Amino acid sequence: MGERDTAFKTTGSKWLLPVSEYLGFPLDQVNFLTCQLFAVVAAFWFRLYLSPSHANPLVRHAVATLLGITFLIFCFGWYSTHILTVVVANYLIIINADINNVHRYSMVTAMGYLTVCQVSRVFIFNYGILSTDFSGPLMIVTQKITTLAFQLHDGMCKKEENLTPEQKSLAINGRPSLIEYLSYNLNFLSVLVGPCSNYKDYIDFIEGRHINRRLRQHSGTCNGQNGYDKAPDLSPLNAVCQKLLVCCGCMLFFLTVTRALPIAYNVDAHFVSHAPFLTRLTYAFFSIQAARPKFYFAWTLADAVNNAAGYGFLGMDENGKPSWDLICNLNILGIETATSFKTFIDNWNIRTGIWLKTVCYDRAPRHRLALTFILSALWHGVYPGYYFTFITAIPITMAARAVRKSIRHCFLGSASLKLGYDILTWAATQLAICYTVMPFLLLAVEPTMVYYRSMYFHVHIISILAAIALHRKHKPKEPSATTKTLSSAPSSLSSSCLSQCQPVHSNNNDKVE
Repeated sequence: MGERDTAFKTTGSKWLLPVSEYLGFPLDQVNFLTCQLFAVVAAFWFRLYLSPSHANPLVRHAVATLLGITFLIFCFGWYSTHILTVVVANYLIIINADINNVHRYSMVTAMGYLTVCQVSRVFIFNYGILSTDFSGPLMIVTQKITTLAFQLHDGMCKKEENLTPEQKSLAINGRPSLIEYLSYNLNFLSVLVGPCSNYKDYIDFIEGRHINRRLRQHSGTCNGQNGYDKAPDLSPLNAVCQKLLVCCGCMLFFLTVTRALPIAYNVDAHFVSHAPFLTRLTYAFFSIQAARPKFYFAWTLADAVNNAAGYGFLGMDENGKPSWDLICNLNILGIETATSFKTFIDNWNIRTGIWLKTVCYDRAPRHRLALTFILSALWHGVYPGYYFTFITAIPITMAARAVRKSIRHCFLGSASLKLGYDILTWAATQLAICYTVMPFLLLAVEPTMVYYRSMYFHVHIISILAAIALHRKHKPKEPSATTKTLSSAPSSLSSSCLSQCQPVHSNNNDKVE
């Protein structure tokens, strides 16, 4: 009975407790799903009845903010004050602090507050805090706060010649008002799951310039009758329906497969001691594969919410059809067909990778790869399993790069050899990902070590030996490219940001975590 009480507790509203008990889902997850589904409906209403032609920006800002705060209170109760506190505190900073240092103060305040909350999850709650606790929205708000602060510093302090093209296009030339700041950080479209978007893009959306500006960026100098002086009616309905269908598929997969393959069984004492190695390896592979759809579901639903409100238009694709993937957070096909460790990361949690590049990788005068890695680790939290994952990925990435440079050219002579190479590297990549991210899901030190011992540390050993053996033969052009991948700021991050100002492609393989 104690376990049941723990599973069904929540810090938020208990109105849906009967639904939670009937469905057998934790109440905190029921509350979260209810808010997101309500957000889809509210987003359509927001686009149709509070469009820029029907309501002024102040009304749109106010409604988006109030709905967002309502969601926070409904899901997290008084814990939502943590999110409101850090938002208000950072607004006071950008209004009152020296503009030359506003980005530093905001980063220290937001990341410091987040870290304190993350530490409390481990050392105060002893891993017992809810799976959908307030730290998730706090992580998203931290991204938004720091993104805005750095872009404000770019616009008000730096000369244009000292900015990159991306920084120049996103620079903010004036301090936002209170309602604009609250709306950007707390709007109902992204307050629970994100993703983090750029402040100027969000303001364009609120003020009715979003689609018009994106079309102009893609059309160059064209205007007049054949141009985009007036924003055409590009309905997001098809994009939203497609993404909701993906969500339904992910939910069905979760109910039928994921729940039947619990991650914790990988470290079950009886299973580890009695199952053969190949059985353990196979179960680990399928349990990790089965764990992904819950992330697919959450991020795709969040994208659908934004699209339903008319936000997220990227431009016209090569077929002349509208693309609504401006703030898309993942590329499922790219993830499932990845033939390299880097490609997998490039298509996972894309907006977080862009954030890391925006606030750290492009800014640090030296040691930028190491600093980006540290920021990524701190932002994720302080669970030991996270750091096992980051550290384990270092030799794997080194080995993958070395192998690719050494043998890939041998398989490019014929289509059949290339296909065989792709199949082999796909299998190796998926097994390596499975081995690497397992600690991320196990969280604690003890189960992580149980898992590693059950696998005989084979991926560690193979990757280290391969990296050492091939290192002298093929030295990498960028010595720290491994850290670059781990810190979620690989070389393809530049193309991620640039893609916002270029015609959309058929996939997001140029974007990364």
